Amino acid sequence: MRIDKYLAHLQLGSRADVKKILKGGTVTVNGAVITDPKTKVDPDTDTVALAGQSLTYTQYVYYVMNKPADVITATKDSRQTTVMDLLPDELYRPDLFAVGRLDKDTTGLLLLTNDGTLSHRLLSPRWHVDKVYVAGLDAPVTPGDVRRFAQGIKLKDVTAAPATLVPLPAQHAQVTIHEGKFHQVKRMFAAVGKDVLSLERIQFGPLKLADDLSAGAVRPLTDTELTALQTSAHMDDDTTDRKAGGSHD
Repeated sequence: MRIDKYLAHLQLGSRADVKKILKGGTVTVNGAVITDPKTKVDPDTDTVALAGQSLTYTQYVYYVMNKPADVITATKDSRQTTVMDLLPDELYRPDLFAVGRLDKDTTGLLLLTNDGTLSHRLLSPRWHVDKVYVAGLDAPVTPGDVRRFAQGIKLKDVTAAPATLVPLPAQHAQVTIHEGKFHQVKRMFAAVGKDVLSLERIQFGPLKLADDLSAGAVRPLTDTELTALQTSAHMDDDTTDRKAGGSHD
């Protein structure tokens, strides 16, 4: 890994900022001053220090966000606010991406990471990781709707896998899917003649949206939460796939 990328991943600034730091002669690798941003370092074996203070490199990071409405799930956009714009400077890394996508008007639990393997596992229908939503509807859920969701609903371009639909008071409903196709929840409700007026994701695998995580807030996952997510995605399986994926719900 290049030293400028290493330092940028530690939130020490942009590549341009990092180059200025390097030119200042305050960065050392194994005790030797490094000024060339192209210098290669091994995060596992090399000792990197800034102004005499050793730096610890973390390869993967994992955050949970309570996504607010009117924010798009994208890494950058010149016209609209993205979920990355909500990250405090100390948490931002240029290699971060969202695990799946929530529509602009959809709120709730969103995972952010730079771990492509875990992202792929969490999103792939093969691993059956549940995603749970609460939808506000223009009409109450009927027993027939519940049966159709349980059977799997044929959409225009694909048949959605069986899903669990639970009626809630005030024309709301909880729906559990383990896919993540384009606008899937909204399209499934449209197939039974209902419009979705609001949509919030409250759970992703074992991870639930905490009451104390306010809209727009973000925090690192705890070790317990990360372990539970990895277990739900069968990360101990020998078959791994380094991919970063995405899908609209």
